[in-house]
Amino acid sequence: MITFFVVAGAILPLIGISFYMKEMLTGKVKPNKMTWLVWSVAPLIATFAALSSGVTLAVVPVFMAGFGPLIVLILSFFRKEAYWKIKKLDYGCGALSALALMLWYMTKDPVIAIVFSIACDMLAFIPTLIKSWKYPETEDSIVYATYLLSACTSFPIAKRWDFPTLAYPVYLIISSLLLVLLIERRRLFK
Repeated sequence: MITFFVVAGAILPLIGISFYMKEMLTGKVKPNKMTWLVWSVAPLIATFAALSSGVTLAVVPVFMAGFGPLIVLILSFFRKEAYWKIKKLDYGCGALSALALMLWYMTKDPVIAIVFSIACDMLAFIPTLIKSWKYPETEDSIVYATYLLSACTSFPIAKRWDFPTLAYPVYLIISSLLLVLLIERRRLFK
């Protein structure tokens, strides 16, 4: 049964990212490069921090939460018309995210690394959150729904129910659910 959740935790984000990339190539969605950059770096740092504190298979969804955005970020450089224009807020959130990563680097503590990775991710989340509120048609809820489901697979896989194991998945569930609701709010609340 654990194998099922590990595989599901890895495959679900890839399915969501493939839909997002298709929509990006057609120009329907416009990813914010700053957000997707931090969304690739922060989960990967949290992955290595969790691994260093003894977390095993439960970290797969967190790793995939970084790997998928890395693919989107790379693709966004090849489709110049398929990205959102970066504004002052984006740069500010990006700078605060970099500061959070530097503070983690200075502490070298896995728990602090996870806290700062979540903080970094949250700051990068703000521009896409605002864009999803103002222009929901520029985002695709499928990718966030698959990340939400993927993060849920961490719970049955977890050998320990502690902060290093479950903090990032809980954050991913909350942030992904919020984006899905913002993007789909017009259809959900007619």
